[in-house]
Amino acid sequence: MTTPTPQWQLPDGKTISTDWVDTVQAIATLPNPPKRAAELLWQRGICTAEQLTAFIDPDTYEPMPPEAFGAEMTQAVERILQAVERQETVTIWGDFDADGITSTAVLWDGLRQFFPTGMLNYFIPNRLTDSHGLSIHGLDAIATDGTTLVITCDNGSTNLTEIDHAQTLGIDVIITDHHTLPEARPPVVAIINPRYFEADHPLAHLSGVAVAFKLVEALYARLTPTRPLAELTDLVAIGLIADLVQLSGDCRYLAQIGIRQLQTHLKTSHPIRPGVAELLKLCRRTGDRPTDISFGIGPRINAVSRIHGDAQFCVDLLTSEDPDHCQDLAQQTEWANTRRKALQKDVHTQVLQRLTELDMATVQVIVLADAQWPTGVLGIVAGQVAQEYGKPTILLTLDGEVARGSARSVNRIDLYQLVTAQSHLLTSFGGHPFAAGMTLPGENVELFADALNRQLRQVGITSGPVIKVDLEVSACELGKDLFQQLNLLEPYGMGNPVPRLLVRNAWFDNTWHQKIKDPVSNRKLQFIKTHFLLKDDTCPAGFPGLWWGHYKDDLPVGRCDVVVELDFNAYSRQKKPQYGGYEVRLVDVRGAEAEAVSAVAMSKQQVIDRRAQAADLGDGLGKGWEEGLVVTQCPTNWQQLRPWFHQATQRQTPLVLAYDNPEPAAPVEVWKQLMGLAKYLARTGTGVTMAQIMAQLGLGEGALRCGLAALNSLGFWDGEHAEDDLQTAELLAATTTATINRTMTLRYDATLAATLEEQQAKLRLFLASLQEEQFQRQYFVDVPVDIAQTVMES
Repeated sequence: MTTPTPQWQLPDGKTISTDWVDTVQAIATLPNPPKRAAELLWQRGICTAEQLTAFIDPDTYEPMPPEAFGAEMTQAVERILQAVERQETVTIWGDFDADGITSTAVLWDGLRQFFPTGMLNYFIPNRLTDSHGLSIHGLDAIATDGTTLVITCDNGSTNLTEIDHAQTLGIDVIITDHHTLPEARPPVVAIINPRYFEADHPLAHLSGVAVAFKLVEALYARLTPTRPLAELTDLVAIGLIADLVQLSGDCRYLAQIGIRQLQTHLKTSHPIRPGVAELLKLCRRTGDRPTDISFGIGPRINAVSRIHGDAQFCVDLLTSEDPDHCQDLAQQTEWANTRRKALQKDVHTQVLQRLTELDMATVQVIVLADAQWPTGVLGIVAGQVAQEYGKPTILLTLDGEVARGSARSVNRIDLYQLVTAQSHLLTSFGGHPFAAGMTLPGENVELFADALNRQLRQVGITSGPVIKVDLEVSACELGKDLFQQLNLLEPYGMGNPVPRLLVRNAWFDNTWHQKIKDPVSNRKLQFIKTHFLLKDDTCPAGFPGLWWGHYKDDLPVGRCDVVVELDFNAYSRQKKPQYGGYEVRLVDVRGAEAEAVSAVAMSKQQVIDRRAQAADLGDGLGKGWEEGLVVTQCPTNWQQLRPWFHQATQRQTPLVLAYDNPEPAAPVEVWKQLMGLAKYLARTGTGVTMAQIMAQLGLGEGALRCGLAALNSLGFWDGEHAEDDLQTAELLAATTTATINRTMTLRYDATLAATLEEQQAKLRLFLASLQEEQFQRQYFVDVPVDIAQTVMES
């Protein structure tokens, strides 16, 4: 079973000025000129001394205050203070993933000092039996225990039915969350959610744990805490990095100070969080790197709910001060993680086998279901497959007549927007642009898969694995100096990925593989990693590296080009002191027989986004403007845009996207307008072109053709019966409206019934075509410029 060959995207090769290198060296206080760091910073938009200082030094960054959340934060604080004063029973309602667990731990550890014993509790849903968020049965249970206030963390924004139920039980609700917002504000005391901010706001990308931290920060300003706020930041860093949110603005700041706090736990014999210290020991990490979370602590916390469902004890693990108790709990996470790895490997193997039965050239979105797949590992396997195939992946388990599972996206394809368009096929759905969970009737799985694939094909997004190379280096550069340069950009995460390094004309030596041991039982597991020395003409001695999940025979013989990530591991330093703990992790390799590294250099064609100023630029498609070739009419597919992109490339001028999307009319209203226009044309005998109709009604060619076919099915163009035809068309519109809304009953006579079914089908096709067209226009209004450029280049 082989996976697709990734395409390599190479850097544009721009030369960085020596002044910028000197600036980076001065601010970062590095002993040698950091040319590679300067290149990478410049590529990622860090181009001034002020930006660099704030980026690398959290002590110079000015974080946003909790008051930025406005009245919602104020109302939440006042209600909690009231609960403290009245000694009410309060329940923290968390979630079962790492972000939800750490969110719960932050609120529990931050607030319990203000409540008498037993008056503050927490509740974590069971991953295997519950869904994310509030539940009716859970609310009933805590109401029985006397809860009068629920504080959610990492969930709750769209649990409208459950919020209404809480009100009937006399329970007030405060929501802290970062997931999708409902259309209208729910009836809660407060909803603290960074999605209310604009995308470039410093708080816009906070994860659940960071939102919870902001609430505690606001409460500490009104109360007298017995422990400093900084002691919660290690939990914040764990949740932020494990949840894969974009590490910019306050997210980056909190991750930086959190990692600073995290690494204190193994530097003392009495850590303030013995549970975190035990987790670091088990994963052989020190806590000074974001990878210590993403590959160490995070997977272990997540494994508990994936295997057992109930992850309640993880909050205790992160907040207990009893070392012996924490050691026992940490051991349980290790066992769960070992079991998770085995299940993940089994499901991954089965998925890859299923994919060999498909024509992957025609698949845009991978959707697979199986009754034997355990729900707990579907998300993590979907993420693996999405990366390997470069396609959004949805994996479902079938439980009777219900399918439930997880989805992961890739290549910046907005999964949430994609699935929302097919929400009529789902029972429930929630998540982020790149990760989501869903439930749907089993009979809808095939329809759902077909709809998603058709939708992605229509908007023209190209799929396939892509590896973005950041720097081209030689093997002799690998080591401490380069690592220190690249370390300036940590913590890495969404929006600031780990740098990928290309080493050309290299070869492998001293290759050997081993089965990984379970640190708990010391038994060898069915997981392979290959060790090697990477050599090139500049470094004949070689540099150590690992290739996870591969045997040594998978490495090519002879000269090749490789993409690697440079890493540091204190445990490796103990075993290989001559290399100082530095090693590379192999990402991809191309043998000498591969054609020109199968790589594609990044296009130099500039695409400028002026969609926000579209209203000031007039109408037209491909209009000339001082900035370049300007597109001011919103397209509905890539075929309309690509010719302008290629024309701009030939002219060596920027392509300017300067269109907007007027508020779309209801499809039935457009149908009525089309009927009115047809009536006028039939009565007056006036000639008109399709282009004129498209312009007047805001229709694309495909939708208009469907509309004309619907009118033609009525014999509408027979002038003698135009008025009768119009009455029939009006009746048909009413029939379809009733069918769609399911709220009207239509009576019609038997003579019309014979042909009405065919006419309805054609009208439904027109309405569906128009809805799809409107969706596509909205997509082209929202699509990021870098994605648009990638697609137009293909």
